[in-house]
Amino acid sequence: MIRKHVIMVGILLLVVTSGACQKNKNLFEQRQEDLVIVEKTEKQTKEPTNAPHTDIQPDKKPMNAPPTDIVPTKEQAADKLNSSTENEPEGDTMATLGQNELVSFYYEEITEEIKARIAGKSYGDTCDVPYEELRYVKVLHWGFDGVTHTGELIVNKSIAEDILEIFKELFELEYPIERMVLVDEYDADDNASMAANNSSAFNYRKVDGTDRVSLHSYGIAIDINPLYNPYVREVDGETIVTPVNGAEYEDRSLECSYYINKGDPCYQIFTEHGFTWGGEWKNSKDYQHFQKVSE
Repeated sequence: MIRKHVIMVGILLLVVTSGACQKNKNLFEQRQEDLVIVEKTEKQTKEPTNAPHTDIQPDKKPMNAPPTDIVPTKEQAADKLNSSTENEPEGDTMATLGQNELVSFYYEEITEEIKARIAGKSYGDTCDVPYEELRYVKVLHWGFDGVTHTGELIVNKSIAEDILEIFKELFELEYPIERMVLVDEYDADDNASMAANNSSAFNYRKVDGTDRVSLHSYGIAIDINPLYNPYVREVDGETIVTPVNGAEYEDRSLECSYYINKGDPCYQIFTEHGFTWGGEWKNSKDYQHFQKVSE
């Protein structure tokens, strides 16, 4: 009898243990499955499929990018200036030259800033030339010091394109021009500007020694290196040279690198663009002077 009870208790314990094992097994498998799901979820969250890289810095210069502080050689500068500008708007011919300075060849309408600079000077109270007829021009030129400089002029709109082309050609030839600023820097005093060897164009004034309005008044005349190429005329048997300090350069038989002579590059380039030269006048000689009068 006792043995029978022992057997029954054993069977009962076996059933209970088996059920517990099965329950533990199912729980373990469920936990394993949950872990797999969690692991997959975390992996998908951390490493999404086909996700783009987000560590690229678009504003960072590539390692192989060319340096930006290289100053072009004279040959490179000339090549740049020769690039076609047919489809570019007025004033967009640009080039990087000189001491890392952005300079340019362009012309534009007279701005309020330029009006303020010339008011009461080259554009005096009696000036009747409309601003719309004039253009502000900026060019490059080689100075007497062998360095490139930025020059500025005001000319009539009818010759603005010619002036750009002329000074590009002179620049490519490294033709020396000592100074080129608006005559207003000398309070529109033409004699002071010439004495400083300043090349200039527009200045509403009369021809020196006459009552005639100068062609400079309309922006269709330009003077180049006037100190070395003075205006020479006879008045009552006396030779008058302006500027006064240019008298020593009246003799054109002397050797001088800054003389403008018939047939030299400056003469050839200007005359090819339809300008006439004052050095060929009969009654006086204005060696600095080029003008272009429309027919």
